[in-house]
Amino acid sequence: MLNQFVGVGRLVGTPEVKETEDGKKVSNITIAVPRSYKNAEGVYDTDFVDVVLWDGVASNTAEYCHKGDIIGVKGRIQTNNYETEDGEKRKSTQIVAEKITFLSSNKEKEDEVEKDSSDEMEM
Repeated sequence: MLNQFVGVGRLVGTPEVKETEDGKKVSNITIAVPRSYKNAEGVYDTDFVDVVLWDGVASNTAEYCHKGDIIGVKGRIQTNNYETEDGEKRKSTQIVAEKITFLSSNKEKEDEVEKDSSDEMEM
C-alpha cells in the first residue's frame, strides 16, 4: 500500500516554529495549490492544503520561506478523528511533510527588483 502526497503551491502565511512539551519543533503551514483545470466560470480553483512540518524540516522552512513563496511538499496523508466540546465527531486531514523543496522566495524577488532598479539608474 502507498500513502504519498506530492504537491507544489504557494505559502498562505509565513511559517512559525513552535516547540512541543517534549522539545520537538513543529510548524503548521497551509499551501495554496491551483487545480490543473478551469471550473465552469473559466477560473482555476485552488485547494488549501494543511501541512505539518517537524524538527529540521520545520526549522529550515521557517528560516528560508515566507508568505507567497512557492514550495514543493512530499509527505504522507494523515487523518485525525476528534470530538468537539459539543460532542460532535469531526475529522481533519493534513499532510505530514517528509521533504520540502524551496522553489521560489521573496528574497529572489527582492534581488530581481533591486537589480532592475540599479539597471534603470545606470541609464
